[in-house]
Amino acid sequence: MHKPTLVYLLSDSVGETAEYVIKAVATQFTSPFEIKRFPYIKSKEDIDRAIKQAKNHDAIIAYTLVIPGLKEAIDPRAKANDVAAVDLLGPLMSVFKKKTSEEPINEPMLMRKLDSQYFRRVEAIEFAVKYDDAKDAEGILHADLVLIGVSRTSKTPLSMYLANKGYKVANIPLIPEVPIPEQLNKVSKKRCVGLIIRPDTLNEIRKERLKSLGITTDTSYVNLERIFDELEYAEKIMKRIGCPIIDVSNKAVEETADYIMKVLNIERRI
Repeated sequence: MHKPTLVYLLSDSVGETAEYVIKAVATQFTSPFEIKRFPYIKSKEDIDRAIKQAKNHDAIIAYTLVIPGLKEAIDPRAKANDVAAVDLLGPLMSVFKKKTSEEPINEPMLMRKLDSQYFRRVEAIEFAVKYDDAKDAEGILHADLVLIGVSRTSKTPLSMYLANKGYKVANIPLIPEVPIPEQLNKVSKKRCVGLIIRPDTLNEIRKERLKSLGITTDTSYVNLERIFDELEYAEKIMKRIGCPIIDVSNKAVEETADYIMKVLNIERRI
């Protein structure tokens, strides 16, 4: 039985990228192999320790180092100790550099940062869908932000837009005949935003909505007197909570979202 080929994996991050590449290559051979990770390489001393072990155990070194100084240090040290060292990123980085005429950022763990942003966005979108339009009032207690307002004040589009920024958003419709969820009374005013709109604008939006659904516009949903009552009721709730109130009349979703983040003094997550 062949003795396993040892591969020492040096990375200034976790080393996941390098391990995938090494396994892709090693599985093309019938000989067994073993991988030992040396993650978070931060100094030349870390490199020296890994090279010493590689020499003692007759191991190959494969590395993904982007921190300036470390990348340049490893090759001469490995050569001086007669240890084979392979740069897994360097050749492709050089091609990218030449093609784009840009200098690389040389910052470790950027892939993990991108991955975490992606999963945060997905989680926030799933949250927004689950707790849209008060489907489950429990979401109010777990949301980063709660939007309240009468029907057709852009609560759902805003929730989805902010979810794409990484925020978990729940939205609650305010209807005079329907008591507000008791969970709403437990929400900090710093995590809640009230959305209002001009009555005439809301009237037109609701009419267009009914037309698109093929429904007659001769309903209380578009009645101006009813709309005034709804908006008055909603403002009373918002003032009781003490949350910021934003007029969304003729505002784009992006504009309202940016204003919300500014008013609540919250940082962008994505």
